[in-house]
Amino acid sequence: MTVATEKRVRLNPEARRAQLIELGVEMLATRTLDELSVEDIAHEAGISRGLLFHYFSSKQEFHIEVARAAAQELLRRTAPDPALAPVEALRASLTAFVAYVEENPDNYTSLVRGAASGDAVMRKIFDDTRASMAGRVISIVGEMGVTMGPRAELAIHGWVAFAEACVIGWLDTHAVDREQLLDLLTKALPAVVVASSDQAVPSFVATLATDTALARN
Repeated sequence: MTVATEKRVRLNPEARRAQLIELGVEMLATRTLDELSVEDIAHEAGISRGLLFHYFSSKQEFHIEVARAAAQELLRRTAPDPALAPVEALRASLTAFVAYVEENPDNYTSLVRGAASGDAVMRKIFDDTRASMAGRVISIVGEMGVTMGPRAELAIHGWVAFAEACVIGWLDTHAVDREQLLDLLTKALPAVVVASSDQAVPSFVATLATDTALARN
């Protein structure tokens, strides 16, 4: 059932709340969280502005729930495929991340800006999302035979931030093509692991360097 159909139907409070959050996430594709208008959401849902606050205590709470749902969608879209080999899973997950940010630049920018806004809840949403993404990479690297100590795990968290910054910068310039961007991100990973780990790094670097899916020139 589409949102357009749903808004003509009387929904229970839980379903209406979910619908409003879904609408908010959809609208983030074309605007930032700060630009997300309560009036536009209410109009699209076919309810009054005042009724929206029956489901959310404030505009801030609504924005937080929209940001939380957007973060969950990002994690869903970028989840590694367990059926793939570790290197292929990493590449596929990175490809999905680049595609998601490219399709939803304002959505992702809202998460980043929300984290920098000083709002503790927004910051936690962003930090938890980044931690989940880093945890996936740590798991993949571990499957490739690298012993992950605290330094290596810290470095991978930093690599995730590096990947985010590169993709956001790439959206503005497209200075390289998509495959070159993906190669940059994947080949940067062993560099940070080498700098932070004392064990098993030669095999890890060799795997990434020789894998035909990653070593595109």
